[in-house]
Amino acid sequence: MTVDDLDAVVDNTTRAFGPMSDADQEAWLKLVTPMLAEGRYLGAFDGARLVATSRINDFTQWWHGRQISMGGVASVTVAPEDRGRGVGRRIMLETLDRCARLGHPVSALYPATTRIYRSLGWEHAGAMHRAVLPAEALRTIRQSEPVEVRRMGPGDAHEVVSVLRKVHFATRACGPVCWDVATWESRLAARDDFLYLAEDGFVVYRWRGRDIEVSNLVAGSEATARALWSLVGTSASIAKSVHAVVAPDDPVFWLIGDRSSDEVGQTRWMFRVVDLASAISLRGFPGSVALEAVVQVDDPQRPANSGPWHLSVFGGSATAQPAGALPTAMPAFTVGGFSALFAGVPTATLRRTGALTGPADGDDALDAAFHARPHMLDYF
Repeated sequence: MTVDDLDAVVDNTTRAFGPMSDADQEAWLKLVTPMLAEGRYLGAFDGARLVATSRINDFTQWWHGRQISMGGVASVTVAPEDRGRGVGRRIMLETLDRCARLGHPVSALYPATTRIYRSLGWEHAGAMHRAVLPAEALRTIRQSEPVEVRRMGPGDAHEVVSVLRKVHFATRACGPVCWDVATWESRLAARDDFLYLAEDGFVVYRWRGRDIEVSNLVAGSEATARALWSLVGTSASIAKSVHAVVAPDDPVFWLIGDRSSDEVGQTRWMFRVVDLASAISLRGFPGSVALEAVVQVDDPQRPANSGPWHLSVFGGSATAQPAGALPTAMPAFTVGGFSALFAGVPTATLRRTGALTGPADGDDALDAAFHARPHMLDYF
């Protein structure tokens, strides 16, 4: 689509997700306008009338600490009067094809509904976790050593991206994404956010009524984790609760002094392998695991992914090659099943959903190689 289509896009988006405030619309325009020239905003038309949309964000995603280019699909809309005509499936097929042409070996999305995406190969893989923490418990986190923390702004976008790379690599993170520098510059200009940067971490938070909302807190060391979480806790004289996006095993759960139960909600996301061979070669794997396996993958939408594949994992890296001499029987995955395996979903789960069939004697090795607890810290 082009700039001339944006008024129609706003109308479709409003009908799908509700009205945007003037401030939200201004921020949205800053985000999406550069994507138009890159062919990242797609529209389906009935004559001159826009009936459906999708947008492909250009993300870096980490898998076991290694970076993969990921197409983050968002803003999928179909005009109410056109629903049920198959246009949603049509635009998602085009979106999948565009992800491949843009060079994204993998794709992810937050689904409003599961059925259409599952039918095209995306599968549930991970979640964004939101915890409700007592503000007073954060205030009482003691610092282990002095940490220099300063306010940050748009000029620190490069540093934020650098910190994310260092921390996600060091922690062998699975699932988190990173926006490009230009988008971070825009995010760091938000008037209502409080932003602080340390050498190996940063925090973005804001008031949410009488509580605090933390949208990003990344720390690469104990000292920085203690410093940033206790900084958020300084609002405890007013705020009773802190609503924070966290990792499943976030250090904050072990830093707060009194933890008898956790209040954590999940927003699920779905994942798809777009280019199987490239995705496997770019993904990180546990360094202590070795694997040699032949598996069958069925991908009706991306035939190049279909067929028998020889997977070889060693020393933290892997390759996927079209298999030569084949065993009489081999594990067989749907593309959604293989995408879920890639994201760490256990083979036992996949077998009980029909996404994996065939011999099970190699399941333990597959589970060890692809083990992950994927999460995201950003919603898109």
